[in-house]
Amino acid sequence: MLEQPNLRKTSEPTGQESVYPPAGQYTYPAGYPPAGGGTYPAAPPNAGYPGAAGYPAPGGYPGAPQAGGMPSYPGAPAGPGFGVPPAGPAFGGYPQPPVQSYGGGGPAQIPDYSGGQAPSPMPGLPAATVQYTQGTIQAAPNFDANRDAEILRKAMKGFGTDEQAIIDVVANRSNDQRQRIKAAFKTMYGKDLIKDLKSELSGNVEELILALFMPSTYYDAWSLHHAMKGVGTQERVLIEILCTRTNQEIRDIVNCYKSEFGRDIEQDIRADTSGHFERLLVSMCQGNRDENQNVDYQKAQEDAQRLYQAGEGRLGTDESCFNMVLASRSFPQLKATVEAYSRIANRDLLSSIDREFSGNVERGLKAILQCALNRPAFFAERLYYSMKGAGTDDSTLIRIIVTRSEIDLVQIKQVFSQMYQKTLASMISSDTSGDYRRLLLAIVGQ
Repeated sequence: MLEQPNLRKTSEPTGQESVYPPAGQYTYPAGYPPAGGGTYPAAPPNAGYPGAAGYPAPGGYPGAPQAGGMPSYPGAPAGPGFGVPPAGPAFGGYPQPPVQSYGGGGPAQIPDYSGGQAPSPMPGLPAATVQYTQGTIQAAPNFDANRDAEILRKAMKGFGTDEQAIIDVVANRSNDQRQRIKAAFKTMYGKDLIKDLKSELSGNVEELILALFMPSTYYDAWSLHHAMKGVGTQERVLIEILCTRTNQEIRDIVNCYKSEFGRDIEQDIRADTSGHFERLLVSMCQGNRDENQNVDYQKAQEDAQRLYQAGEGRLGTDESCFNMVLASRSFPQLKATVEAYSRIANRDLLSSIDREFSGNVERGLKAILQCALNRPAFFAERLYYSMKGAGTDDSTLIRIIVTRSEIDLVQIKQVFSQMYQKTLASMISSDTSGDYRRLLLAIVGQ
């Protein structure tokens, strides 16, 4: 099936999916997610991330997006760049957030092989990027799965539901601990915790809690399956997951997808996408990106020259060259390539991709570079545009909050405040309500 970017999925799972982990431990709820939370809103014309100025700009960091000035993710508007706090100082005026350990640190200086003196490092690529990440959810100390199972049972027993008691447990336990609570619940009461939760909850809070109780790999695999199932394809979900995970995470997702849904993810990608976007996603689902954290500056210079000759330096575009470099190089190596490219082309690489590509392949290539340059900022902007404007893209909001809660949500919160001059918690508070809001805020942490 060819890409149908303007179609959005309306069909929901039928409940026939297989279970993960093995049957008896995790029952996959029929009809998940609830109606109203499973569709992705169509992006407006020329929707974009980032602007033509790109990230980072050769002469310094581009200006900030003004209110209402940047359409929803991801496309290619002409306009300001990515990752600068609106109406604030230049990018260098605030600290670069720590990045995931597999993202690599930015180089302090890249030797200039063209014979001149090496320029100063680009903004946002500090000499010593801190190599750690922090989730807002940590494994609870003195954890007792039986005690938590009892709390949840009492919260759902009898007339009414004690939602706050449920929130207090699920928002303060790691995913591994939640799996153990599920097993303990069935052992103690002979009932399936997920079915009980589903019978007591509804709407977005139900979707959020069920997502929290899915094993992490299964949740990613389920999200990809749902994005390609039925009429239309949610390309942004494919990009968000396949272009941002580590090699091991992708391999685990591919295996889970096969074992749980009985389908080959590569075949589904080929059936649901086409052209250069299809080839990029197939490259991504191999899970074979170089993950060596050492940077080869000579290779960065050569890759930058290769990319220039494949795009700006010729009539037409050699798309396969971009695919090869961006799909195979490590993220620290791509950072170095971005710097080298800005000297060769006198424009940043994201801006060149904006000029040379369009549609979903453009979005995918940009997502890879944006994650190499500043992974928390990539997710911060996705969160911002899930809530900006009329309505809320609850599935994207839930998916990112859940999947990053134990990885780098602390850094995402920090970058969110720097980029948008408001906290993630304040935007969630103004855009959601009730138990859904309380649970999101409990995960995000105040």
